[in-house]
Amino acid sequence: MDASEEILRKTLSEKQSSVTTQANVVRDLKGAKVAKSEIDDAVKALNALKLEKTSIEQQLQAILSSDGGGNSLNRETFRQAVVNTLERRLFYIPSFKIYRGVAGLYDYGPPGCAVKANVLAFWRQHFVLKENMLEVDCPCVTPEVVLKASGHVDKFTDLMVKDEKTGMCYRADHLLKDFCKEKLEKDLSLPVEQVAEFKHVLAVLDDLSSEQLGAKIKDYGITSPDTKNPLSDPYPFNLMFQTSIGPSGVSTGYMRPETAQGIFVNFKDLYYYNGNKLPFAAAQIGQAFRNEISPRQGLLRVREFTLAEIEHFVDPDDKSHRKYEEVVNLEFLMFPREEQMAGNQAKKIRLGDAVSRGIVNNETLAYFIGRVYLFLTRLGIDKERLRFRQHLANEMAHYAADCWDAEIECSYGWVECVGIADRSAYDLNAHSEKSGVPLVAHEKFQEPKEIEKLVIAPMKKELGLEFKGNQKKVVEALEAMNEKEAMEMKASLESKGEMEFHVCTLGKVVTIKSGMVSISKEKKKEHQRVFTPSVIEPSFGIGRIIYCLFEHSFYMRSSKAGNEQLNVFRFPPLVAPIKCTVFPLVQNQEYEKLAEQISESLTGNMISHKIDVTGTSIGKRYARTDELGVPLAITVDSASSVTIRERDSKEQIRVEIDEVASVVKEVTEGQSTWADIQRRYPAHSSTTVDE
Repeated sequence: MDASEEILRKTLSEKQSSVTTQANVVRDLKGAKVAKSEIDDAVKALNALKLEKTSIEQQLQAILSSDGGGNSLNRETFRQAVVNTLERRLFYIPSFKIYRGVAGLYDYGPPGCAVKANVLAFWRQHFVLKENMLEVDCPCVTPEVVLKASGHVDKFTDLMVKDEKTGMCYRADHLLKDFCKEKLEKDLSLPVEQVAEFKHVLAVLDDLSSEQLGAKIKDYGITSPDTKNPLSDPYPFNLMFQTSIGPSGVSTGYMRPETAQGIFVNFKDLYYYNGNKLPFAAAQIGQAFRNEISPRQGLLRVREFTLAEIEHFVDPDDKSHRKYEEVVNLEFLMFPREEQMAGNQAKKIRLGDAVSRGIVNNETLAYFIGRVYLFLTRLGIDKERLRFRQHLANEMAHYAADCWDAEIECSYGWVECVGIADRSAYDLNAHSEKSGVPLVAHEKFQEPKEIEKLVIAPMKKELGLEFKGNQKKVVEALEAMNEKEAMEMKASLESKGEMEFHVCTLGKVVTIKSGMVSISKEKKKEHQRVFTPSVIEPSFGIGRIIYCLFEHSFYMRSSKAGNEQLNVFRFPPLVAPIKCTVFPLVQNQEYEKLAEQISESLTGNMISHKIDVTGTSIGKRYARTDELGVPLAITVDSASSVTIRERDSKEQIRVEIDEVASVVKEVTEGQSTWADIQRRYPAHSSTTVDE
């Protein structure tokens, strides 16, 4: 709990006790029929205490409802202002709106498309070009065998509960999360201990098992939000959209839930294309589909969305990165799992220190964490509302070495927007086994080497007799042991005949007996090393990033007359949907012709722009473009020069017409800042602009 919140809650609790005590005093005085003046004094004291209590409640409510970005509006009011502006200006709208829409599906309008295109263009520049990645484009429809191998058919699930009377479905963890958040934000009289409990539940929510989640729902008396009917126990629901490939219906397929599998199945060809060399990275931007149980929160939880994913293939024995020094000194908010479990807050950590202290598993993972931080902050995400949260133990797959999420704070709280995971060699191994095609890399030795190899051979017959349907998971866990774990098991089996062994995918400890597995080391000469590469995977939810960018860029300011609040998006020029607007100051042919001339020059320089020749006042035209986040506005007010206005400062300069395009290009492409331009050109002030 934040220190200020904790102090206010304790103060409020003490003040409530004082109010209750004083109310009893008033009641006793009235019962004793004492003098009216004495009762009046007691009532006056009671009213004073109530006023103090109300003041504390208002302070606490302000902290709880704050959007975290310094806005005076509370979270819900701020969000509504943002969403209303986005939909009114056609950044995005519900799909199939005239048919009342479908939950979890949205259309991007013209400015939304432009923002999205600019974000993706910068993503390509920042990652694909900078890192010399191999970009691919794979189908959205994926055969069942591929997703069976990857584990999606069996395990790509969320826990769902049903209204026991109506059958309405809800996502179990969302119900628990909403209950805890509502209690924390609206029940100001909660005891400090209860507050701590709810905050702990929110911190470890992703780590709760199905049984623990169900128990919490029952303990808190959570019912169906729509009917208040009792809910079923949580059970898994597969999120993939199933389809048939071909008219016969024999070949089952799915709409891909991620783009990564298309890269994994093409590893062999990509490795050859890269000259049979590691490390290398492949990237893909494309649509993904998830049949969300109860989509909500606008662009944050949808059923069709754009993913941008990178698969960086690396030698599992060497996860260093040649560019690591470029990011080693970055410092930003990190939230290691130990801090989460202890109920602490995220804190700023230098990336190099996080690696040296073992918080981040390896240099390559750290390098991509650093690059993601730079990408998001350059887009316009507030670095104070961006943190990197490490996955809790129960969130990570058994094969993963380390996983981090880039989370951005918005009016909905902290939202996962990018996942950066060291997935080990799981995916390539899984597809190799299922397809029979070895997805491996080679390291040739200059001279033959005598290699000592660890050999783990699970005895599937004995394991099957002991573990029945769980045999496969036990085998996988045994084969995934590292050398230290395997040799410890070998020693224990030889000395004791059995050993307790934790199987992550079963979530429990099993007993492995001698005869169930053979562990040995073999020496032999080899001319090359054949191995399955590990993969570091940064995965970007583009829609989530864009929505958080909308919120972080939005603010309101008073008009010049002070009689209305004007909406502004402070998009960096990099992502602004339109780079500039062109306004003739008044409607006349000469100015409109000059505006067309400037427009042609801007088009020739590949600068997106918009001409506004409406007869409305220049101030209202400025306000309209500010609401679209346009950084610069060009006003044609003479035959030889124009003014250029900057959106956020509202300051203007005067520029010759033949220099306009080059000035705009400099600013919008980041070659010069607005301050640089102001030093080169004369300032312009106008008393006619009614902003």
